[in-house]
Amino acid sequence: MAVTKIYIVYYSLHGHVETMAREVLRGANEVPDVEATLWQIPETLPEKILEKVQAAPRPDDVPEIQGEQLGEADGFMFGFPSRFGVMASQVMTFFDNTNDLWTSQALAGKPAGIFWSTGFHGGGQELTALTAVTKLAHHGMIFVPLGYTFGKGMYEMGEVKGGSPYGSGTYAADGSREPTELEIQQANYHGKYFAGIAKKLKKRSPV
Repeated sequence: MAVTKIYIVYYSLHGHVETMAREVLRGANEVPDVEATLWQIPETLPEKILEKVQAAPRPDDVPEIQGEQLGEADGFMFGFPSRFGVMASQVMTFFDNTNDLWTSQALAGKPAGIFWSTGFHGGGQELTALTAVTKLAHHGMIFVPLGYTFGKGMYEMGEVKGGSPYGSGTYAADGSREPTELEIQQANYHGKYFAGIAKKLKKRSPV
């Protein structure tokens, strides 16, 4: 059976999204005949600013991706932190540089999911996801939401938990909060769920 290639493409400034991305990766690779790989979105901030904001070191084991490389994959999971209710500017810039793929509609019909990190409840847990969908729509990609498929974990009221029907998520607070065990479980499930959908879509004959 042909392998379904999934690119998990993320940007992480303080490490929260990276933690989620690695768990999404684990979940996706649990699905037979799926090959998921991690990719980093290039940084646009100068080193001096990164030092001032105490950015986490970028991992050496995750290569940077250029927009044109998206055409190689069968499906995508995009992860990013929120900035004022929308995806970080680094991710915006990345999508802005995919014009050739948009012109040719090379990504049309390919599935895509999203995951994210925000500071707190009002920081864009749903708004960030909703505004990100516009990028997918213009490329003709098929947005695959998480829905309520995570089961009782979606209804947890005894602890703070990021995420929504749009995808998995975490809270960073002032930067000191790390993804909780429940958020990690949700990210793992999200990767597995998305990979299953992407695999089914690849099996379908072209229109």
